[in-house]
Amino acid sequence: MAVSYYVVNGWTVLEVDGEVDIHTSPRIREAVIALLGEGHRHYVLDLCFVPFLDSMGLGTVVAITKRIRDHEGSLRIACPSPRLLKVFRICGLHEAYEIFESPEEATQSAPVLDSLARWPRPHD
Repeated sequence: MAVSYYVVNGWTVLEVDGEVDIHTSPRIREAVIALLGEGHRHYVLDLCFVPFLDSMGLGTVVAITKRIRDHEGSLRIACPSPRLLKVFRICGLHEAYEIFESPEEATQSAPVLDSLARWPRPHD
């Protein structure tokens, strides 16, 4: 699995390429910790190139959400895969995140300060 990032319209797009499981998910967490240390606050987690996400991977998404929230940041998810979206639905997290079809769609509007303040409650 590879993790890379780029910045667009105030968002740090964290692009994940490969399976996200018990062996690879720590790379995502480590990348977010490093980027938070550099001052990045608003993220789009791009899962468009992820064919598989297990419960450990989903746990990592929740863990990075908490870290980002602690830094008054934002997190959106880009994921067009019905298979991955099903994982979010089964775990009841599909309403807790803003999920977009693509990183381009997710970054169209600028970030809003502290948009995770109410997380994990679903948006009204």
